Amino acid sequence: MQTDTTVPSAIDFGKGQPSLSLLPAAALHTAAERVLAQHDPLWLRYGDDQDEAPTDFLALDIFRDHGLRVVGVPIDDEGMQMPALHDALAAHRPSMLYTIPSFQNPTGATLSASRREQLLASCAAHDVLVVADEVYQLLDFGAPPPPSVATYVSGARVLSLGSFSKICAPGLRLGWVHGAPALLEQLMHAGLVQSGGGLNPFTSGVVHSLITLGLADRVLDDLKLVYAERSRVLCEALRDAIPDARLVEPSGGYFVWVQLPGVSAVELLPVAREAGVAFHAGPRFATDDQFGDTLRLSFAHYDSDMLREGVQRLARARRRLLA
Repeated sequence: MQTDTTVPSAIDFGKGQPSLSLLPAAALHTAAERVLAQHDPLWLRYGDDQDEAPTDFLALDIFRDHGLRVVGVPIDDEGMQMPALHDALAAHRPSMLYTIPSFQNPTGATLSASRREQLLASCAAHDVLVVADEVYQLLDFGAPPPPSVATYVSGARVLSLGSFSKICAPGLRLGWVHGAPALLEQLMHAGLVQSGGGLNPFTSGVVHSLITLGLADRVLDDLKLVYAERSRVLCEALRDAIPDARLVEPSGGYFVWVQLPGVSAVELLPVAREAGVAFHAGPRFATDDQFGDTLRLSFAHYDSDMLREGVQRLARARRRLLA
């Protein structure tokens, strides 16, 4: 893969997407050629009903847009804390639980195997639908996560979401859903799906070709190697430039969750932008005013040199704010 050749004036650690050099243009070109060479116009029409659903990491905003009341459950290094979950289920009696089990956005934490089983058992006891946003499940570059929540769909009220936007190219806007037939039947008859006769049929054809040609595995393997290196570089740079920063090096996904003691992330952001670097402040990911001194940094978008430079700019901005 080629490295980035342009140097932007600002480094935006908020970009939760790969750099342009990582987008598999050649592989997708080959896959698209294979589809179009079939001279089958069916790929260009409204598609048949399919088990696909696009996903978005801005889940909190989506829930609020639909008038849902959101109640947060705290997490630690093993993911969602089970005592807090049990209390929340009993107190609020929700109809749905949303979780990102593997390499969570924004913390990078992974729900342990034992907690996955406890979560599913508790939600089943309270008749709560579990929506598992597993878009980072395949992006491991260290210890692999426990088996996907999709493995439980036959015996639980579970919908497991995946996305080719995370493991191939963001612009594909194509994903998938695992679930029991009865749950999938409800999705397939939703107005959004019915209005278009399916979702993104042409892109589905190209991605299907990408998989059958064996190119999807190559793309994913390449991404994992690059992300492993970029994650290592970012964490190393943070420890060198900001020694009191608190972070846990991720083993997959896109993000590093960083705590900067004594600094408000919201107040730091405009100072950082003046220094040519940006990020997402911790409170954006909470339902209240938690994580005030925490920020989410993405290592997916920039190469190693730019990541190091971005951390230097961040360190200077923090010193300026503290001064």
